[in-house]
Amino acid sequence: MALQNYLDFEKPIIDLEQKISEMRSMSDKLDISSEINKLEYKVNILRKDIFEKLTPWQIVQLARHPERPYTLDYIYLMTTNFTELHGDRYYGDDKAIVGGFANIGDKPVMIIGQQKGRDTKSNIYRNFGMPNPEGYRKAMRLMKLAEKFNRPVITLIDTPGAFPGIEAEERGQAEAIARNLIGMSNLKVPIIVAIIGEGASGGALGIGIGDRILMLQYCWYSVISPESCSSILWRSWDYKEQAADALKLTSKDMLRFKIIDRIIEEPVGGAHRNHKEAADILKKALLEELETVSKIKKDRLLENRIKKFGEMGFWKD
Repeated sequence: MALQNYLDFEKPIIDLEQKISEMRSMSDKLDISSEINKLEYKVNILRKDIFEKLTPWQIVQLARHPERPYTLDYIYLMTTNFTELHGDRYYGDDKAIVGGFANIGDKPVMIIGQQKGRDTKSNIYRNFGMPNPEGYRKAMRLMKLAEKFNRPVITLIDTPGAFPGIEAEERGQAEAIARNLIGMSNLKVPIIVAIIGEGASGGALGIGIGDRILMLQYCWYSVISPESCSSILWRSWDYKEQAADALKLTSKDMLRFKIIDRIIEEPVGGAHRNHKEAADILKKALLEELETVSKIKKDRLLENRIKKFGEMGFWKD
């Protein structure tokens, strides 16, 4: 991984990995394999120690890592025979949401998710992973198609939020998300949701209603981003770390509050360090969950889904 893609809290690892790289370049002249092995062991211990003590803000940074696998990365690594489908049949084709039929293992599914870009050009093309109303309408169209052909639905969430532009509001952003909430609540096929990066606000919830909600280890899920929360409460982004802590947005928090059902562990150092391993881990979990929910009768499936979301939250009389 290039040095500029190390996060601030990973800096202690950089010097050791540079030293290992230099020693490897001399290994054809000197027998220093034992010294290299000792340094690699030290790096692994240091990395494990750092990642066991991450703060909520550091987890937010990991979820946004530029080399983290995105929806299409997971689709191509986890599935076969992926056929992407386009358009909402009302306005257009939103490139911030992708989806189509695929096979995961031997199971045919409909897989849908938000897609970010990796550079300026692709980020503009994907609208930085922020869907417009036509994106949510496309997602709902594909889910109804899955229902027609009795295919389970898998959604992968990774968005900083629904697009907040005036044109999105003019085309009915809130209405499109609300219709998805109703539509997913009543969809007569199993739905597995996996949060693979950022899960922000209604932009995430628009494809986030499911029978089982999974969350990768170093992701965040919240009604608002730490920066936006900080700007509202303190009129400044300078308190984003305090906001991240107060929002309780990590996977451990979500599991404790019963917002999600399962945490999927990532490779040591985060999913960005090993895309293939991260995809294999997620694929295994998805297949296990599909096996479980596919056995539930359709009427019971809908009852359980509605009950699940109805019981979330805390209140006092």
